[in-house]
Amino acid sequence: MLLALFQILDFLLRILGWIIIGQVILSWLIAFNVLNTSSQGLRSFLAALDKITEPLYRPVRRMLPDFGGIDFSPLVVLILIQILRMLLNGVAVEVASPTV
Repeated sequence: MLLALFQILDFLLRILGWIIIGQVILSWLIAFNVLNTSSQGLRSFLAALDKITEPLYRPVRRMLPDFGGIDFSPLVVLILIQILRMLLNGVAVEVASPTV
């Protein structure tokens, strides 16, 4: 049962990582005028992504210095998610292994 919880958490963290990657790619496409933000559907989708990711970026942005318009907070959050996934997998292995 506990192992299933670890797998669910790992799955949710993996989805969150893909959401962040998608949001970064979309922001690049908008910055280079590949996507037109006049579409209401696209604006709603971007607003939803911002509501998901902004609470994760905000504390990281407070700690990082100003890099002149380049936002490294998604990269830092992705690294932290990967570290958390590794820690969860380590704990899951410990829980799953039989004690001697």
